Amino acid sequence: MGFRFSGHETFPCRYAWLPKAFSEIRSEASALADDEAAMVALGLGKNMVRSLRFWLDVSGVAVSKRDRSFTTTEFGRQLLGPRGADPFLEDVRTLWLLHWQIATRSDEPLFAWDLLLNRWPQAEFSRSTVLPAFRRGAAAQDKKLSDVTLEQHFDVFLHSYVPTSGRKGEVLEDNLDCPLVELELIQKIGERSLDGTGNREPVYAFRVTEKPGITPELFTFCVAEFWRLQRAKERTVSLRDIAVGPGGPGQVFKLPEPAIRERLETIEADSGGLFAYKESASSQHLVKLAEPSSSLLPRIFRGKVA
Repeated sequence: MGFRFSGHETFPCRYAWLPKAFSEIRSEASALADDEAAMVALGLGKNMVRSLRFWLDVSGVAVSKRDRSFTTTEFGRQLLGPRGADPFLEDVRTLWLLHWQIATRSDEPLFAWDLLLNRWPQAEFSRSTVLPAFRRGAAAQDKKLSDVTLEQHFDVFLHSYVPTSGRKGEVLEDNLDCPLVELELIQKIGERSLDGTGNREPVYAFRVTEKPGITPELFTFCVAEFWRLQRAKERTVSLRDIAVGPGGPGQVFKLPEPAIRERLETIEADSGGLFAYKESASSQHLVKLAEPSSSLLPRIFRGKVA
């Protein structure tokens, strides 16, 4: 499995990018193929256009081709299409879905997302603890990447979830935050001294809470996707796999294990009989009773956020 460390041109995804770009490629698949034309259509600089193409692809709302044209996906159409559930990214459930899509890519996953969301062993992290892991990851991929490239990749991950601070009243494209900031998934919790330098660095932590914006329908959809991506040939999945396994909904969404258990206890009703939770003295696991259908995604937006 080959990871991606670059392609974002150092820019996190901006609020208006996906809706605007999706509208363009829906009308004309090659609308973003030419840099100059795309710059005019979107009102962005060349590097931002390239970054936007990257985020269109990795978010799962469209698929890029070698000629730089795009094909919209069913996922993208159901969210951002003319009759889509949330064409302007106004619903927190859409943001959780985009977060899920980026974090669980099986085709060229983003290294920072895979490591920090799926495999990082601690609740806290900082630049000085993350970058050595990035270097090891690049070496394992036989990629000769500079520290600057690795630091930029970390910064893009961080600023996808932590708001940037500009001058008061300043609203420029460079300073607009990523929509995933609204999830408040990562919080700055303090600072620490860097050994022997006298300098200090921020320390961040994942917010491990119940997160009511992840509704039962959304959780069910992600369980089904986890099963499809990670356990396609199996009929049962353990509570632990769902709670803390790489790519599991609990791990990706940073949900506490008691909240996972509560969600699984009602998943048979929430999923319309697709899954059932079984618990005994020796095991806790989920059983797949039927194959999920394409109706799970639109079901997410039929109810209300708690």
